[in-house]
Amino acid sequence: MRAPPKHQEGAALLAVLLLVAVMAAISVMALEKLKLSTHLATNGQAIDQARAYALGAEALAATRIGALTDRERGQTVPAAAWLDKSFAIPVPGGVTTARLRDGGNCFNLNSVAEGMVPTQLTQRPLGIAQFVGLMKAVGVEQGQAVRIATALADWIDGDGIPSPGGAEDSEYAQLPVPYRPANTLLSEASELRAVAGVTPEIYARLRPWICALPSTEMSPINVNTLLPDQAPLLMMMIPDRLNRDLARNIIASRPPEGWSDLANFWRMPSLEALVPDMEAREQTQLRTRWFLLDLDVEWGGAQVIETALLDGGFEPARVVVRRWGSDE
Repeated sequence: MRAPPKHQEGAALLAVLLLVAVMAAISVMALEKLKLSTHLATNGQAIDQARAYALGAEALAATRIGALTDRERGQTVPAAAWLDKSFAIPVPGGVTTARLRDGGNCFNLNSVAEGMVPTQLTQRPLGIAQFVGLMKAVGVEQGQAVRIATALADWIDGDGIPSPGGAEDSEYAQLPVPYRPANTLLSEASELRAVAGVTPEIYARLRPWICALPSTEMSPINVNTLLPDQAPLLMMMIPDRLNRDLARNIIASRPPEGWSDLANFWRMPSLEALVPDMEAREQTQLRTRWFLLDLDVEWGGAQVIETALLDGGFEPARVVVRRWGSDE
């Protein structure tokens, strides 16, 4: 092979160096992509394994919930033994933290309506009144509270006729991004943000007190698991007649083992004097049906967060709603 002329040797060397540089760059990119793919595969495997552990903890909790019911007394065991306590569940290579809460001690947004067929619901005045009472108890102005509660009932009921002060298709159609009301049950409490009159500030104020149970039942408040800070949930059942301080004192005066029957609870002088409605009396419970399970799984550098709603009316309890990540 004939050697290149002397005056072309520099150009040939430059071409070789450029080729080597390009090949090196391609090799680096290939290695980076391989490294990224390996990390993604590892992370995916870790997340899958963490989710498997979460489902295992969920199944364990479902079997343990049955033990929280005192069959003989027909009520949930004292809240101090389980309510809002964190339990660590060791798993190979990581840990699962579980926390159980009373999932019925909240205002069930779906209770502003009633009926058996989800698409043919009608408005429930008592549910609307209790929602107004709750909103007033947490500082929402009465006019806004009535507007929101009525609009929520319109959002859920099966007709397209707006109630006085409510909202149906015609109002939502005028928004910059139009949409239509669901005309069925809410699946998540966060759906309340789409209801007319609900501002981000009002929603943030209401969020700790509301839930969307998969039925239209009135909020099943367990007076033996209520915490003093949850006084507004007691206030909403006797709106405009029970103040926060009195409600807190009633909850704080609960016997260590809980009230043995609801008659004893409602016979308390401070409550009996308020003449509560019979419907409110029937709404209170001594046995928790709905449980909220918070799970935080850390494994192999991955973290998985789950919140599950379990129906304790079955043996064992059944998961009816499962949410991965935060609830918003």
